[in-house]
Amino acid sequence: MPRPTSTDLLVLHTLRCMGFTVLARVAEASGLPEADVESELIDLAVAGLVTHTRGDFGGWGITEAGRAADAERISAELDAAGARAAVAAAYDAFLPLNGELLDLCAAWQTRSAGGVLTLNDHADPAYDSRVLDRLTDFDRRADVVIADLTAALPRFRRYRARLTDALTRARAGEPEYVTDSMASYHTVWFQLHEDLLVTLGIPR
Repeated sequence: MPRPTSTDLLVLHTLRCMGFTVLARVAEASGLPEADVESELIDLAVAGLVTHTRGDFGGWGITEAGRAADAERISAELDAAGARAAVAAAYDAFLPLNGELLDLCAAWQTRSAGGVLTLNDHADPAYDSRVLDRLTDFDRRADVVIADLTAALPRFRRYRARLTDALTRARAGEPEYVTDSMASYHTVWFQLHEDLLVTLGIPR
């Protein structure tokens, strides 16, 4: 079993994949306690790898030096685990699913009536239920890819928990957890895509 990602790298890499965000979201995405994440972020800031902005719209962001350090360390971790081929194969399986999810999100956000595309106001429970059934089927198939990634590098396991939470909440009557929340299925999937690109050194 590959060794777990070190805490400082996990925090740095999580921020890299999320972009500018707040402490609580980094903690939720990484699966680490907020106090531990904050301590690591402060150390990373001292090293010039991340920055912190105060105020109502403040948060944490990664610097160019941080991006370079993350790319180097993530690549080294991948090679040390002997997992490059496995992650590359999982990425190949991820790509067609990615296109399918984009189509599902479009179906969730819009509807076609008489050939005219309109916003989905979620006033038709039967329509939303059909899209959620498709998303549930999608999630079962995506689970295979995430399981392969987790077997290669344990840090990918957190995506399974986050996607499950988003889908569960959407099916329980919180429609924003499909595309509109910062913890939505689409947002978590986008971060997984970013993670795969960074891990494999593929430009977006």
